[in-house]
Amino acid sequence: MTSTHYWNNKRVVVTGGGGFLGSFVVEKLKDRGAIDIIIPRKKDYNLTRPEEIKRLLDVATDGIDPANLVIIHLAANVGGIGANREHPAEFFYDNLMMGVELMHQSWQRGVGKFTATGTVCAYPKFTPVPFKEDDLWIGYPEETNAPYGLAKKMMLVQSEAYRQQYGFNSIFLLPVNLYGPRDNFDLQTSHVIPALIRKSIEAQERGDREMVAWGDGSPTREFLYVEDAADGILVATESYNDSDPVNLGSGYEVSIKDLMETIACLTGFDGKLVWDTTKPNGQPRRGLDTTRAIERFGWKAKMPFEEGIKRTINWFKANRDKIR
Repeated sequence: MTSTHYWNNKRVVVTGGGGFLGSFVVEKLKDRGAIDIIIPRKKDYNLTRPEEIKRLLDVATDGIDPANLVIIHLAANVGGIGANREHPAEFFYDNLMMGVELMHQSWQRGVGKFTATGTVCAYPKFTPVPFKEDDLWIGYPEETNAPYGLAKKMMLVQSEAYRQQYGFNSIFLLPVNLYGPRDNFDLQTSHVIPALIRKSIEAQERGDREMVAWGDGSPTREFLYVEDAADGILVATESYNDSDPVNLGSGYEVSIKDLMETIACLTGFDGKLVWDTTKPNGQPRRGLDTTRAIERFGWKAKMPFEEGIKRTINWFKANRDKIR
């Protein structure tokens, strides 16, 4: 689903537009006809500082009616389980300050549309599966990523409050774990799919007889191909105008054990898979109910899981010389 009209007279700010998800959002914006796109770089704008957000919005609103400005807020300080355990304070502070201040100043400026992206980490640790948006407040998030998840979830509270009091048009989307080409393959900070792909390929090349993964393999996860996520964000921006949170997921739940076996098979690793049970599992199960996205703005993920994994592996192999 694409719109050839919505973006015609719009200027778009995509925070995090140079990142993994953001790069695909920007590409798809251009495919949809958007030509006036601003991508604030971290080296130029520290979005945890109110004065830097003001400077960005001065540039973004220059020469246009702010009602024709759309902000898609993707920027985040984020990482896997290990990074969450090492940097909980940074993940809380940076994500909270970026989101709250950017939305506040956007309302002050009269920005026409604000799309906030949250995280599946905002859900309570023992949310019934599949996760329904109405269950966001039934408990505390899984401890290892709670500071990050709660910081992002505050944008939902803010979106609802600012719509109620000011009529500000903001939406809040909850993408599940993303994967795909251009992902972060740094083993110190990457998420599970790119980490397993890199470890599998390097283990196979070294001739290792075994490969170690964290936990016991029992947790389940749902993964969303990055291009599907980018499409969902833009469809919602074009046609959804409510502050009720909306899940963006694939509807496919897989155990970490099955995931690891799939990646080992597709990368050609034929050694033994070993589980380090001294390391945390993270949330026991994770899978989203995606009914609301279908009902509210007609969006559904398209990429088959194994095909998405193959494309991710192929991209990594083709770009290894550019990756640390």
